[in-house]
Amino acid sequence: MLKNQKDKKISGSERVRAARKRAKKGQYASDINYKNVFILVAALIVLLIFIVFGINKAIKFVGSLSTESVETTTELAIEKLKKQITIDEIDITGMTMSEAKSAIEKVYPWKLKLHIGEDESDSLILDNALDEKLDKLLNEIYSDVSNAATHYDISFDDNDIDAMVKKAKEKWDIKPKNGSISGFNKETKNFTYESESNGYLIDDKRLKEDLKSFVSRKNFQADISVVRNEVKPSITAAEAKEKYKVIGTFTTKTTDNKDRNTNISLAAQALDGLIVKPGEEFSFNNTTGNRTLEKGYKPAGAYVNGVLSEEPGGGVCQVSSTLYNAVIFAGLTTTERHAHSFEPSYVTPGEDAMVSYDGYAGPDMKFVNTSDTAIAIRAVLTGQTLTCSIIGIPILEDGTTIEMSSKKTGDLNPPAPEYIEDKNLDKGKQVVISEAKNGSRWSTNYIVKKDGVIIKEEPFHSSSYKGKAAKIKVNSGSVETTAATNPTESSSVSTETSTDIHSSTVDSVETNHSKVIETSAKKKETANTVESTVEKLPTEEKDSKSSEGTEVTKPKPKESVRPKETTIEETVEKLSTTEATTKAEETVSKLGN
Repeated sequence: MLKNQKDKKISGSERVRAARKRAKKGQYASDINYKNVFILVAALIVLLIFIVFGINKAIKFVGSLSTESVETTTELAIEKLKKQITIDEIDITGMTMSEAKSAIEKVYPWKLKLHIGEDESDSLILDNALDEKLDKLLNEIYSDVSNAATHYDISFDDNDIDAMVKKAKEKWDIKPKNGSISGFNKETKNFTYESESNGYLIDDKRLKEDLKSFVSRKNFQADISVVRNEVKPSITAAEAKEKYKVIGTFTTKTTDNKDRNTNISLAAQALDGLIVKPGEEFSFNNTTGNRTLEKGYKPAGAYVNGVLSEEPGGGVCQVSSTLYNAVIFAGLTTTERHAHSFEPSYVTPGEDAMVSYDGYAGPDMKFVNTSDTAIAIRAVLTGQTLTCSIIGIPILEDGTTIEMSSKKTGDLNPPAPEYIEDKNLDKGKQVVISEAKNGSRWSTNYIVKKDGVIIKEEPFHSSSYKGKAAKIKVNSGSVETTAATNPTESSSVSTETSTDIHSSTVDSVETNHSKVIETSAKKKETANTVESTVEKLPTEEKDSKSSEGTEVTKPKPKESVRPKETTIEETVEKLSTTEATTKAEETVSKLGN
């Protein structure tokens, strides 16, 4: 029993020692864990310091280029000038840059003031032109003191003076307003006029001399009286009524397609009587807006990405093309024109103007009124005769006319034949539904004539039109079919034609000239682009090929002739119910009083 008690005591003491040992081990392990955590945290802090330091260095390095000038300027601003230098007899030696500027501005304070005549209330304080000059001059001196001169003068050149005069003109110049067409009454078919008004222009030459005189004497606080003269308009309303004439007109014939003619009539109505002010740009798409069913436009033949389909507004391109010719003959400046994908039949190829509405971003026909007075557009469809005219005060000199002359310069391969499987035919038999039609290239010249004699002729633009594939019915069976037409050009031309299929813009050469500057926006045809056209269905087409290099004349040469110099009241009949004629004087209604 004693032995057992002894054993128990021993066992108890051992357990105590074991427990103490385990406690020490746990404490040691805990100490190790604390040390590890401390080391890890310290390492992370050091790493973070290095990262922050590195980023800071990187930012400074990246920003060094942008801050270099600022730092340099700051250093220059606090650096005192050690060299003996004067600016307009003002000694800036020993001054910082800012001190030097303040010293000069104290001697030459800026408050240059202009006013009209004796009216002190109508005045203009000119912007401080001295401030910028001083900054530039002082930076030049302080950035390279060793090479700086010992004396500088503050001076203003003609550009500085012109800038001051421009500010005065912007404030006080009011241009005279000529009597002009101002509106059109579609019910009475008469134009209305707005009265003339006087303008006021400052005597800019005298003001320039006055400014030079005061500025050269460093009198930047002068109060200068500006002379403003009343200017009368060159044309009164009464004179305008006598001067306005048909200055450009063109007529085309439409088809007997009722829906297509409805579309042409709606587009013409949108243009008819429109007034375009001097300097204003006309846009066909902006004027007609989207040609939709809701607006009354009918589905008619139109090309969608080169495929003939029924689309609302089909045919309106005839209106834009007819107007385009009238604009050219009037001597106005066209700013956007596109050729169709396929040759038009209502105008000479090369003299068309395709339009397509795509949120106002589609191909458009645009021109600018480059005259000094407003112009008006007349557009009337009578039966199957469409006439567009420009009414204005003549831009061209007496006896001067403008024409376009277009020549076919080459053929383009048609696309591959389209085969239509027809099991009702005998095996291997082919039936041609429509023949292939070659595409073509055209070059258009701009011609100016004086009394019927050409005085100027220059390239205007070039146009390309795609060919049309043959359509062939066939029961192929086991018999191999062949193309229905032979290529007319080399494979290189065929590749070009293939490229043309994806583009509705074919104007590639544009030439500037004194009266008309035509630039093609070269917009590519989008998936939604619709070309309104008068092209007949393939089954109705006739083979009308032109030999290469042969000039094609307009079907109605009289349409490009400039009208006689008579007033519209004396020469113009109303275009409402009677058939339109090709004479310029008979294409618009008489003007109102």
